[in-house]
Amino acid sequence: MTDAIAGVDLEVPPQGRLAIVGPSGCGKSTLLNLICGLDEPTDGTIEVLDATTAPQRLRRCAWMPQRDLLLPWRDVLGNAALALENRGMRRAAARRQVAPMVARFGLAEFEDKLPRELSGGMRQRVSFLRTLVAGKEVLLLDEPFGALDSITRGDLQQWLRGALDEEPRTVVLVTHDVEEALLLGRQVAVMSPRPGRIAASFDVDQAMTEGSRREVIRRQEFTALRDEILSVLEAPA
Repeated sequence: MTDAIAGVDLEVPPQGRLAIVGPSGCGKSTLLNLICGLDEPTDGTIEVLDATTAPQRLRRCAWMPQRDLLLPWRDVLGNAALALENRGMRRAAARRQVAPMVARFGLAEFEDKLPRELSGGMRQRVSFLRTLVAGKEVLLLDEPFGALDSITRGDLQQWLRGALDEEPRTVVLVTHDVEEALLLGRQVAVMSPRPGRIAASFDVDQAMTEGSRREVIRRQEFTALRDEILSVLEAPA
């Protein structure tokens, strides 16, 4: 049996934001599986808000994958309201509850559009809204913008920062993009090649990331921290 990850020791405070970067195959997505209870570790323990068993952890986590996985026959409101329906709410009531949030997520006037009628960025906004509506305390974001072009990805990074400020949650984000990790995370953990270990951890000064994305990524302290993280990623195994 091959170990996917080993010796990982991480702690995220309530409403903290941890971004995890690392090479492909280092176990980043496996770590999300373990956190949310889809897998159990062969060694060690995982605790999510005092929950240690897989079913308990699953009840506390909502997962947003890289692909939006919207149901093609449901409109924007229907897809966003799906989590509420899964909890037993009637469809009409679920749509009414989600409706006020649509405009805040940049989806005004698109409530009745099907996924095929939306841009990739808009589909990801619906996916994130659906994840947030689930009402879970912990959000797990697995390369949420990895499939988008660079311009759309940059726009959504800025948008997501604002959305998380308005709707604080405990967040664990997996990404290959170091700039994205610094923009969205308040702590960045760098994983080594498989078996994934925490090679380094960095705190992100919140003041450094205030302002527009274009301003932030040009700041000297931002580029210095980005380059330090890249040097860890590029170090020989």
